[in-house]
Amino acid sequence: MNYIIAFIPQVLQALVITLQVFGGTLILSLPLGIVVAMCRLSKFKPLSALMNSYILIMRGTPLLLQIIFFYFGFGAIKIPIPRMPAVLLAFVLNYAAYFAEIFRAGISSIDKGQYEGAEVLGLSSKDTFFRIILPQAFKRVLPPVGNEIITLVKDTALVNIVGFNDLMKLGKGACNRDASLVPLIVIGVVYLVIVCVLTAIMNRVEKNYNYYQ
Repeated sequence: MNYIIAFIPQVLQALVITLQVFGGTLILSLPLGIVVAMCRLSKFKPLSALMNSYILIMRGTPLLLQIIFFYFGFGAIKIPIPRMPAVLLAFVLNYAAYFAEIFRAGISSIDKGQYEGAEVLGLSSKDTFFRIILPQAFKRVLPPVGNEIITLVKDTALVNIVGFNDLMKLGKGACNRDASLVPLIVIGVVYLVIVCVLTAIMNRVEKNYNYYQ
C-alpha cells in the first residue's frame, strides 16, 4: 500500500500528458470530422474525391506510423515541430477521418423527406443542415462516436514513442525498475476509471437525445 501511495504523484503527472492529448484531440477532431463529412458528401466531385483520399490514407495507415511521420518526418526536412503539436496533428487528422465516416453515415441515413419538409417551410440549406439534419444525425451516431472516444483514451498510450512520460510509459518504466506488476495494475485502474467516467457521460448525453424517439 505504501508503494502505491508513493507512486500516485507520478501517476498524476503522467495523467496530465494523457489528458492533454485526449482533450486536444477530441476538441479538434470532432468539428473537423463534421467538416470532412460534409465535404465528402459534396456534389463537387474533386472535393469529395480529395476527402475520400484523405480518409483512406488516415484509416489505412497505423496511428503509430503517423505520429512518427509528423514528428520525425518533418524534422528530417528541416521543419522541426515540437512534440505536442506533432502528436496532436497526427491524432486529430487520424480521428477526424474516423469521425468523418461516422458522421457521413449518420447524415446519409436521414430520410430525404426531412430535406423536402424543410424546403417547404422555407428554410435555407444552411438552416436545414444545422437545425434539422445534423441534430438528428448526431443522435444516431452517438454510440459509434462514444466507441471512438473510448478508443482514443487507450490510443494516447502511443505518445510514448516520441518520449512523452504518459501513463503507459510511466507504468512500463516503474515495472522494469521495480520488477513488479503493481505499477501496470495501477495504470490499468486509472485507464478504467477514465473510461467509466466517459461511458457515464456518453450514456447521459444519449439519454438527453432520446426526445427524438
